[in-house]
Amino acid sequence: MVRRRMHAARLGRVTGQAIPSYARSMKTVALLLSAGRGNRFGAAQPKQFLPLLGRPVLRHAAEALLAEGLVAALQPVAPAGDEAFVAGLLQGLPYLPVVAGGAAREESVRAGLAAIAAEAPDHVLVHDAARPIIPKGTIPALLAALEQHPGAIPAQPVADTLKRAVGGVIEATVPREALFRAQTPQAFRYAPLCAAHEARAGAVTDDASLLEALGQTVAIVPGSERNVKITWPEDLARVEAEMMARMMPRTGTGFDVHRLVAGRPLILCGINVPHGLGLDGHSDADVGLHALCDAIYGALAEGDIGRWFPPSQADWKDAESAAFLRHAAGRVAARGGVLVHLDVTLICERPKIAPHADAMRARIADLADMDVAAVSVKATTTERLGFTGRGEGIAAQAAATILLPA
Repeated sequence: MVRRRMHAARLGRVTGQAIPSYARSMKTVALLLSAGRGNRFGAAQPKQFLPLLGRPVLRHAAEALLAEGLVAALQPVAPAGDEAFVAGLLQGLPYLPVVAGGAAREESVRAGLAAIAAEAPDHVLVHDAARPIIPKGTIPALLAALEQHPGAIPAQPVADTLKRAVGGVIEATVPREALFRAQTPQAFRYAPLCAAHEARAGAVTDDASLLEALGQTVAIVPGSERNVKITWPEDLARVEAEMMARMMPRTGTGFDVHRLVAGRPLILCGINVPHGLGLDGHSDADVGLHALCDAIYGALAEGDIGRWFPPSQADWKDAESAAFLRHAAGRVAARGGVLVHLDVTLICERPKIAPHADAMRARIADLADMDVAAVSVKATTTERLGFTGRGEGIAAQAAATILLPA
């Protein structure tokens, strides 16, 4: 806790900064670079496309760029051939047509700069899609710095002792005074950055170095330890843990009842259970999934299943309740949240649920995109009392635990 308070104090200049009027009066477009292959990470697909709390790292980065309302549009730069794939990951966000990047970073930036020429931006942000967190206040600070300088970057002072080594042996200790770790997004006036790219060819690790080579000033604004570039698998785990620590838990409950009738299949928790009777309802009447949906919607404070799938609409006649659970889980992801745990209790005398419980858990986990270990299915009876005790119907009650951004 003490370390968190100290960290917050160090970032006070950024997180507490008001958005300057200068920044609001200028048009800013952000280049979102995702053309890298991320070979060091070692995954089957590039790290920027991997899931982070249920959504791709790339989408987190895009939403972070747009969060403070200072970016007019995103210009995604994708691996060649993956333009449609990247567009799908950004669906619903204000972005310009995705363009293909090059084999090297500078080629991707130049492709992005050319693509936004028609937008006539005053400023451009260049951001790595592998950086899913941009702390609040960073972008306003960068744009404010552009009032006095052609470029600005967020950076953190180097705190560790630096060693230069050759062949696994230390050759020298490098003074760390005045050394900073550069981060993104990096901000530039559009025209100077274009000119800098035209003036120099060859590999560069960041765009600020191009302006530096031309003798132009690049300002530094306070960076953040939270602004992690995902490079190794442990980075992804670290970012996920950090994001979850800032979320608030919520719990919702659900309850549903359906009558047992002849001539209908018995669908429980997404599984067709052999039985002489089935549940009657407008959809497939899966009481287990219906109760789970209501629990999730309740945790989100978004009403109940009837709000989203009214029984008065013919579209849902005999519909599979699997679609309802996918929707409920999707609402959690759309809110930037995480489904942590689902628990459902089926209340009936017959059929016996235990032989089917593992298949039900697996089905629910698949529909909600969860680990099966976070799904519980169990059953109880009412000791032959009431309508469930008489075999007239089946009831279900459920609980859902989710995490939502604070």
